[in-house]
Amino acid sequence: MESRFRILFLIFAVFLPVSSGVAAEKPEGDDKALNEIIQQDPLITPAVERREVDEAAIEVNDFELGVFLGILSIEDFGTNPVLGVRLDYHLTEDLFLQGSIGISEAGSTSADFVSGGPTILGNDTDYLYYNVLVGYNLFPGESFMGGEKAFNTAMYVVAGAGVTEFGGDERFTITVGGGYSVTLADYMTLHMDVRDHIFRIDITGEDKDAHNLELSFGLNFVF
Repeated sequence: MESRFRILFLIFAVFLPVSSGVAAEKPEGDDKALNEIIQQDPLITPAVERREVDEAAIEVNDFELGVFLGILSIEDFGTNPVLGVRLDYHLTEDLFLQGSIGISEAGSTSADFVSGGPTILGNDTDYLYYNVLVGYNLFPGESFMGGEKAFNTAMYVVAGAGVTEFGGDERFTITVGGGYSVTLADYMTLHMDVRDHIFRIDITGEDKDAHNLELSFGLNFVF
């Protein structure tokens, strides 16, 4: 009986170290195979390229000087072309001051056609205004062309006061409106504006507030 235990002991003494060595070597082999798989090139390689965008912008303290052309509807006196110049000064990224001078000419009223005589204004049909407005960019944004060219845009509101020379008199005028601008380059902007010039008038015999609507397009140079 004792000899049997000795035989079993010898068997365990011989094979136990061998099996332990095999078990110890197995994780090392698995790690090596795993590392080889990781080092292999992936089947799908994402191709992400960084896009360079050229973007022009208006800086704080910049000036804009330009001309505008449009139409002006003078209440009771028809709609005629309007031409003028504007100067903007950017106080901040969103707040700016604007000075404008515009000229137009009044047409005939319905009363002139009925009477068949001289017009109410006579020869004094010139319409001249100048004002100072405060503007604020409500919705600054961007538009893209060709995927690589970006243009800064903005929708803005303006309000202020000035003087209108019309009908042989100077009339205090309140001006309100809005517009849309596109910065074409660091030195050039394009504008579309809508304005309402409001002043007191009694030329037609009725004392009232006249609303004179203006739609214009302008091109400004930045400096």
